[in-house]
Amino acid sequence: MTFDMTRRAALAAVAATGMMFSAPAMADGHQVVDSIHFLIPGGAGGGWDGTARGTGEALTGAGLVGSASYENMSGGGGGVAIGYMIENADSQHGTLMVNSTPIVIRSLTGVFPYNFSDLTLVAGTIGDYAAIVVGADSEIDDMGELVSAFEADPSGVAIGGGSVPGGMDHLVAAMTMKAAGQDPLNVNYIPYDAGGDAMAALLSGEIAALSTGFSEAVGLAEAGEVKIIGVTAPERVDAYPSAMTMMEQGIETEFVNWRGFFGAPGLPAEQLEAYQSALTAMYDTPEWEEVRARNGWVNIHNSGDDFEAFLQNQEQVIGDLMRELGFL
Repeated sequence: MTFDMTRRAALAAVAATGMMFSAPAMADGHQVVDSIHFLIPGGAGGGWDGTARGTGEALTGAGLVGSASYENMSGGGGGVAIGYMIENADSQHGTLMVNSTPIVIRSLTGVFPYNFSDLTLVAGTIGDYAAIVVGADSEIDDMGELVSAFEADPSGVAIGGGSVPGGMDHLVAAMTMKAAGQDPLNVNYIPYDAGGDAMAALLSGEIAALSTGFSEAVGLAEAGEVKIIGVTAPERVDAYPSAMTMMEQGIETEFVNWRGFFGAPGLPAEQLEAYQSALTAMYDTPEWEEVRARNGWVNIHNSGDDFEAFLQNQEQVIGDLMRELGFL
């Protein structure tokens, strides 16, 4: 069966299905979900926002989901949205919340009282490398120059990020400076609620550099607004091959931020299976490949028990790193 035939069959099945899960439709062996509401724990323009909207675009374009809606719920470093999902679990069975490495970091630091085990684990879907960027008109052109400026005046070289102090963007900036031979605890980190706010601060000169997701940086670099001066990938990324890795510049730092989806506690097994089926089928579609390549994401698919094992390992590895850097 060709993919176009599968897509037409999926859309027809979605249209014919009166209720989301009472009689799940099938497309090439995968359940078709009538609709998904994506809950985004941060503001517009951040990595969570791009991941949810890109995934929804691919799922609906491929006919695996009939329609997708989106809701940004900022606050508490993601804690407001997590608390909302837990406290309103019975009414959130049609919702998937996007999250990423910070759900592990923030539970370790006690920013909020929940962790991933309090939610229904659906699937990890992608990885996104981290990047350090500066404004397009900045005098800094590479990581060596940023490190030199930091060494001369650590407090005067503010590095911003779209996460709370001790969060992932802070952690990346600290581990990068540590690998460059600097004291990570001297990093003057300025937190913003979302990637869009942090980028605005960079462009206004409020901060000297920004620690952010590589996928977020690519579009702004292509628009000529920023320069990407370092990427935490093991080798250059095809989505923006002119960006040098940290490794190339003598900074032994490699880091990838996973992103994935969670359901409310008590999500019925049939609905969980349908969500997982749709996400699994998504990887074989041209719609997903277009979204993935455009954003420079890496496919990291962990579903069900594999997702849980992956998260437990992340919790151990990140906890050890944070203790080494003095954040715990």
